Order: sequence, then structure tokens, then C-alpha cells
Amino acid sequence: MPTPHGPRGGMAFSADELCVLRRALAVALQSVLAPSPPSLPTPLPVKRRRAREAREYRWLAEAVDEARREVERLRAFLAADLARYRAALPGTESGYLARLEEALAAGCPPCGEDVAALRALCARPARRAEARRRAELLRRCEEWADPVEAYGSRDRVPTPADVFPPRHRSTPPSRRALPV
Repeated sequence: MPTPHGPRGGMAFSADELCVLRRALAVALQSVLAPSPPSLPTPLPVKRRRAREAREYRWLAEAVDEARREVERLRAFLAADLARYRAALPGTESGYLARLEEALAAGCPPCGEDVAALRALCARPARRAEARRRAELLRRCEEWADPVEAYGSRDRVPTPADVFPPRHRSTPPSRRALPV
């Protein structure tokens, strides 16, 4: 079904926002279902309105839960599709990069294998625009990936230069101030 966000649809809420929305719906449902004090009888129209509101809250909560399940299914599919393309590299590099961009846009975190594959692709010759695209994807994946996965095995501890790349050129030793 075509939507403003493409054929796969789009969500207006992040995963955290969906959790908050779900909790708010639970609170609203509890308040609607809370019995009124026994000293005050509840008129029939109020009971019907509360019943209707309770149905609507349940329906909305089910829709939110279904949306979360759908997002999880989409991410699982994208991760599996990405793994298939990654296994067929370097022959599928353009398809792999497109799938990786799509997975990142859907919120799938890259794994260490993705970072390693991108590093290998960055080492291969390519036109300037393609090399920039690969380098940008590698940067995004390294920022997002688990540091242990991004920088190699658990035996190798990343150096400060790996984690915090220099922002400025270092001053040549001849121009540094001498200690006092």
C-alpha cells in the first residue's frame, strides 16, 4: 500500500515512544475501568461511554502492539537479507550497500561483520563518489556498532586513537612549547 513514507509504510513513533504510548494506554484503560464509588450510582449512558472508551483503548493498544511486532519482523527480514548479500560479497557489493543503507534507515544496528565487510569494500578501488559513499557508511556503522565488534575481537582492546580519532592536526614537535 503506498504511503507518504514509501511502500513499506512508516511510523511516527520510535520504539521508546511506543513503549510510553503503550503505558499511557494502560493507565487510561485502568482509569476507564475503575469502578465508581459505591455511594454514587453510575448512570447507564456513562457506563456505555466507558465501555466504548475501554474498547477503543484496547483496540489502540492492540494496534500499537501489532505495529511493534511488524517493525521487529521487518528488521529481522532486513537483517537476514543483508546477511545473504554480505555472504555473496564482493560480487553483490552494490546490492549489499543498498541493503545496508535500508537496514540502517529502518533502525537495524550493524554487526561486526558489516563493519568488516565495509572495511574490505573501502579498501577496493572505486570511483570517488562510490568511495565516499562506502566511507560514509563505514563511519555510520562504526559509530553505531558495538565497539568490541567494530574494532575486532574481544582480545584486542581498542586504542584511544580507535575510539577517539584526532580532531585537529597535531603540532610538529619543533613547535610545541617546552615544559617549564
